[in-house]
Amino acid sequence: MSILTIFLIVLAIGAIGFYLGFTRSKKLAHGAAGKLHSLPVYHGSYVLSWTLVPSLLVLAAWLIVSPILIASQVRGDYPEGVLAQSSLTEDLSYGMIQSIGTGLRLLPDDEREGISDNTPIADVVPLLQRRGMPIASASRDWMLPLAIQRNALQDVSQWAMTVVVILLALAGAWWGYSRIAVRLRARNSVEAVIRVGLIVCSSIAVLTTLGIILSMLFETIDFFSRVPATNFFFGTVWEPRFAAAGSGGAEGQFGLIPLLAGTLYIGAVAMLFAVPVGLFAAIYMAEYADNRVRSIVKPLLEVLAGIPTIVYGFFALITVGPFLRDLSAQLSNLVAGNPYPFIQAQSVLTAGLVMGIMLIPFVSSLSDDIITSVPQSLRDGSLGLGATRSETIKRVILPAALPGIVSALLLTASRAIGETMIVVLAAGVAANLTLNPFDAMTTVTVKIVNQLTGDLEFTSPQTLVAFALGMTLFVITLCLNIFALYIVRKYREQYE
Repeated sequence: MSILTIFLIVLAIGAIGFYLGFTRSKKLAHGAAGKLHSLPVYHGSYVLSWTLVPSLLVLAAWLIVSPILIASQVRGDYPEGVLAQSSLTEDLSYGMIQSIGTGLRLLPDDEREGISDNTPIADVVPLLQRRGMPIASASRDWMLPLAIQRNALQDVSQWAMTVVVILLALAGAWWGYSRIAVRLRARNSVEAVIRVGLIVCSSIAVLTTLGIILSMLFETIDFFSRVPATNFFFGTVWEPRFAAAGSGGAEGQFGLIPLLAGTLYIGAVAMLFAVPVGLFAAIYMAEYADNRVRSIVKPLLEVLAGIPTIVYGFFALITVGPFLRDLSAQLSNLVAGNPYPFIQAQSVLTAGLVMGIMLIPFVSSLSDDIITSVPQSLRDGSLGLGATRSETIKRVILPAALPGIVSALLLTASRAIGETMIVVLAAGVAANLTLNPFDAMTTVTVKIVNQLTGDLEFTSPQTLVAFALGMTLFVITLCLNIFALYIVRKYREQYE
């Protein structure tokens, strides 16, 4: 029985329990001398809670623990030669066993019945490949019995899980129904369950952040155990490679400075373009535009935020980059008589301009919401004292909204620092260290993608360096967000 079927059966039992609990509590309300402590809907929810919560928790725990136990059982039956090898080899072998077992389930019954532990794997692989299963050529005869054993263990686990979960749902429904009484504090119990659910939901963000940090932290520590931290943080050359035979022991260089400089440089160019345009657009929409114009302009600006970043990358690669290159060639020809362009098609300027276009809706939308939240009494007081609208904006509204605007700009800067696709297509992948905005540079995120592309093992420095780069980027954006919160909290008190 599939997981969805089990879940629907449990929901059906819960719905029936809710109805029975609801009707029983209504009968008690009509026949009892005293008043019910909780409404009938709470009594029905009480039965529903006892039906769903224990059974679904057991179902979730079973789905987590069962594959681990089955894998442990199957791995314990490996041949001694395989057990003596590395854990990576064991993992690869188990992956092959999984593929064989999945393929066996796709076979018709008559073909599957003809396969036993003694069947050569060479006779089984063609059958599985005809069913579209990518079975590795390195599969061995000893894997087939383990695949059959794994399927048998999964079947037993599935049926046991089905029986236990459904019986637990029925038992919970009976227990909740039997406890319904006039003075049952069903509302308190239901609200306690809801409170726990809300706490769990609110903890997901914290647990996710913690998981992200831990997933990067251990690999980063492993990287710094192989490469000195000083070489990483203060190195000026990015050339991650293994030491080759006959190279005199030369090792790859993992200098962060070219990548960090490119990240900050491209982000700064983008902010220089996005901040004035976005901020002036927000001021116009909040203070000058009427409702009709605002209802048209603001959605059009926010459409830019919904465009995929790869589309911006295509725009930079096909339109903006060649335009800047041709324009610089014409200017160079007019000034010096040399048609050689001084702006490359892939450059910091190209990436910064296109990324700035992408960031405009973030700046304008956030700033517009902040400006419109300034109390109208401040505007009325300034205008009542004789100030013009522009003076009111400069001397009253913008100072009052400044903390929120600064916070919005810092959040936008965090978005710029984490951009990847635009940089790949508009600025290239060359880790240069230059101050010329017309040359190509790259960012931290681009190199993270490069280092984790292809068939990799997380045992080499040039793979582990991606986690060190990710942790560095995480710390930078975290500092920006903390500073934004600090600005908001500090200056918000001043205006409150």
